[in-house]
Amino acid sequence: MPTLAPVAAGEFVVRAGFLKDIPYFALGDGSVCFVEGGETRVPLHKGGLLAATETLDGSALITSGDDGRILRLRHGEEPELLAERPRKWIDRIAAGPDGAIAFASGRTAWVRQKDGTEKEFAHDRAIGGLTFAPKGLKLAVSRYDGVSIWFVNAATTPTELEWKGAHFGISYSADGKYLVTTMQENALHGWRLSDSQDMRMSGYPAKVKSFSWSVKGRYLATSGANAAICWPFFGKTGPMGQTPLQLGTRGDSLVACVACHPKEDVVAVGYQDGMIMMCRFEDNAEVLLRRPGEGAISSMAWDGAGLRLAFGTEEGAAGTISLT
Repeated sequence: MPTLAPVAAGEFVVRAGFLKDIPYFALGDGSVCFVEGGETRVPLHKGGLLAATETLDGSALITSGDDGRILRLRHGEEPELLAERPRKWIDRIAAGPDGAIAFASGRTAWVRQKDGTEKEFAHDRAIGGLTFAPKGLKLAVSRYDGVSIWFVNAATTPTELEWKGAHFGISYSADGKYLVTTMQENALHGWRLSDSQDMRMSGYPAKVKSFSWSVKGRYLATSGANAAICWPFFGKTGPMGQTPLQLGTRGDSLVACVACHPKEDVVAVGYQDGMIMMCRFEDNAEVLLRRPGEGAISSMAWDGAGLRLAFGTEEGAAGTISLT
């Protein structure tokens, strides 16, 4: 039976996860809470923490806030200042290969490389999201009316992928063949990068704010409906012409957050009423991990072994759920 260990976060949980198997909770008040035996709070950002993401090797947490600072935090060490943009809200960050990070404010994105050098990328419209390609040092920037893909170390113009509307969250498929964005409308948009073919994924009753790729990249699980909508990305045309799976269907609460398992074709599904279920892609078998209560699920993540799930809510409830 799953075992829940609660954590008294007390603040909006921006991101929950694990650093070297140690649970952490990045909180809206500007601090990070580590849980190793007891709870340890590390103050980081004055005014508030806006975004957080793990480095690709899982050893550190990159955070940004409305104080204009971008920090790197390793458990048990003092936070390290990586970059600073005074009087700017840094609300978009991404971790890339070989220690690179990207961050953005307004219409400008920056990439800081491991040696501390920075490069600036200006856009005509406000930036909605950032992500690095799975291979090579390429940065994809979602914006109004599409996406710009920059080769960070090349003095070239970006590759432009156009689609009318505001684009926010952005993600490459693990094989780098597809690029998907969430939109201001209740929809996703995607491109097959080999030929820039558009892919429309619509029909959601609410905005898609959370998405997660399955372990082999066969499915993209998404929030925004009364079930986790899982789009198939196998075959030559990706999701086009295919019906998505609907996992964890409920009639009384929408899905707020999804997190695919790192080893199995399973997804954790968090709802607006605080419930968490675990669902299997193959047959939609369900296991209840957490009962409703204490706000919408705002973040979830598995540990590397897939045996523990860290979660947090908009009202400051948090914890870890062990499957063993």
